[in-house]
Amino acid sequence: MSNITKRALEASLKNLLLQKPLNKITVGDIANDCGINRMTFYYHFKDIYDLIEWSCVEDATKALEGKKTYDTWQEGFLNIFNAVLDNKPFIMNVYRSVSREQIEMYLYKLTYNLLIDVVNEKSVGMAVSDEDKKFIADFYKYAFVGIMLNWIRNDMKEEPKQIVDRLSVLIHGNITRTLNNVRTDKPLSNQ
Repeated sequence: MSNITKRALEASLKNLLLQKPLNKITVGDIANDCGINRMTFYYHFKDIYDLIEWSCVEDATKALEGKKTYDTWQEGFLNIFNAVLDNKPFIMNVYRSVSREQIEMYLYKLTYNLLIDVVNEKSVGMAVSDEDKKFIADFYKYAFVGIMLNWIRNDMKEEPKQIVDRLSVLIHGNITRTLNNVRTDKPLSNQ
């Protein structure tokens, strides 16, 4: 029952965002649109931004389900783009509001989780420090999120598949090459 109510609150917020900007929406507006009282909202979320974060995490979890390996990261990333595109009014409104930083933090967390799984998979059998793995995942995280934020900033005009295909060409083999360069169980080759 709890998830049904959360989904209903999410749907109300998304509906209201089609009508007015985020900074003009109140918890009372969401509760009224949803047909519940304000206290029910606060039972599930501490504020509107908590609802936004929950909504983003839920959408991302669905988008990345089973797509966090080296062979499937492109599909996972494409699913993230498509989830953002499917929620364009919601994302654009939130992005243009005071919570732009929240969208960025959400995207950083999302892409890091995808990338660290890929880095961990590709480093099996290699002596690579957790610090180096984290650094590699962070590097790609910032690149991916920067590309996605630029896409959002430009009103999501470019086709997501084209972006992911271009990323795939850039990244192909680079994670493994980087891991080989930082591994401690093999001497570094002269470059």
